[in-house]
Amino acid sequence: MLTADSAATTDTGPDELERVLDRAASASATWSAAPDHERARALRRVADTLASARDELVPVAHEETGLPHGRLEGEVQRTAVQLRMFADLLEEGGHQRVVVDRADPGFAPAPRPDLRRMLVPFGPVLVFAASNFPFAFSVAGGDTASALAAGCPVVLKAHPGHPETSQLTAGLVRSALREAGADEGVFNLISGVEPGVQALKDPRITAAAFTGSLTAGRHLFDIAASRPEPIPFYGELGSINPAVATAEAVRERPDDIARGFTGSFTLGAGQFCTKPGLLLVPEGTDLPERLRELVEGVDDQRLLTTKVADAYEQRLKELASTAGVRLLAGGEQTVHGSDRPEAGASLFAVHARDFDGRAQTLLEESFGPASIVVEYGSVEEALRVLSLLTGSLTATVHTASSPTEGEDRDVRLLLDAVRPKVGRIVFDDWPTGVAVTAAQQHGGPYPSTTTPAHTSVGTAAVDRFLRPVAYQNTPERFLPSALRDAPAGSGNPAG
Repeated sequence: MLTADSAATTDTGPDELERVLDRAASASATWSAAPDHERARALRRVADTLASARDELVPVAHEETGLPHGRLEGEVQRTAVQLRMFADLLEEGGHQRVVVDRADPGFAPAPRPDLRRMLVPFGPVLVFAASNFPFAFSVAGGDTASALAAGCPVVLKAHPGHPETSQLTAGLVRSALREAGADEGVFNLISGVEPGVQALKDPRITAAAFTGSLTAGRHLFDIAASRPEPIPFYGELGSINPAVATAEAVRERPDDIARGFTGSFTLGAGQFCTKPGLLLVPEGTDLPERLRELVEGVDDQRLLTTKVADAYEQRLKELASTAGVRLLAGGEQTVHGSDRPEAGASLFAVHARDFDGRAQTLLEESFGPASIVVEYGSVEEALRVLSLLTGSLTATVHTASSPTEGEDRDVRLLLDAVRPKVGRIVFDDWPTGVAVTAAQQHGGPYPSTTTPAHTSVGTAAVDRFLRPVAYQNTPERFLPSALRDAPAGSGNPAG
């Protein structure tokens, strides 16, 4: 039953934290050595258990977060899909990146020894759950799924925004793993800010993953880096996700662009990490007016927590008081409620000429249903704004269906400007809605993430929790099975 592990949430005490960390360390050797098909079976058991409990999980998450039932039902499904995706990866093989260079006495400039390289698990991983996705980026979300797939036990630090949902989900995960034969130390949940910090400092933790605010993420990143033995910290901290519409695109389909942008930046009350925080449009069009009308028609939406609401209201005041910025719709008066705060959508506008001296303020993420329209008079002005960007998860470009040669030239310049600053480039679509596939890149330069070479969505997310080891001139009996010379037809990649 769901209630088996769902006691009232309190901060994890020192003795319990020690037990959790010790169990994770003890389980590391057996979980990492478990055959891939066994770990895959365990991940599928977790996926099936969560999917079958959807009707019990969703009402609890709705009560705690205010997110609509339909959204949460889809999130439970996505969580199960992610777990099964990593199970498929394990069974297909290749995640260990096996490379074999056999000895070659004639190799130049010197004889080559027998070298065999593969990826191996780091060890116990600390995962900080996110607030805005209580299933897909929380207890059993992508970070947990990819770490377990890699062979790493997980210590999950629950988010205080949905404590009961976290406890219920964790109980299901533990139960499913036990049924699959996994050691009890393979997955455990802890709660509280200080226990999370202490776990991050503990030498038994070998890597950490985080999705949340820039302030909290940077603090934790600095802790991870300042340990006597620093560890990888895969943080997703904040992203502005610029979108640009060319003059030809605005002339061709202004309504589509206006509706798409409004829907994207207000989706989920603007509490998506991929929300477009800037829309660059040519000056002299009626697009800002179209946007104003659409934004004024957006219903108020529940914000995740009072802390989010307070920060959002303060951000609206900051933007409204910035010289050169004008309010198109909404404003701080749209935030109301205490225990269950709601907010209306807000939209601001500024000209590209006024952007330079205010970039630090304008390029701060607004976590909530707010965004900024930037009008530009030339492609050079748009490029200047883009040059001021910090790292983002995405950049979006809207073009005409039959572009002119001049538009193509401008788009190439825009791409050259954003490519060094983002992890995903979107054409004629919107960045909210992240496909869970092998080709996905959900990461970008700082501050969008602390490790731009990696992704937290898609099968490549497993790479974060694996490290390479090479064996040189190693007798076959001492080699891991994946590196041994296999009998003909065995399918072993080292064969």
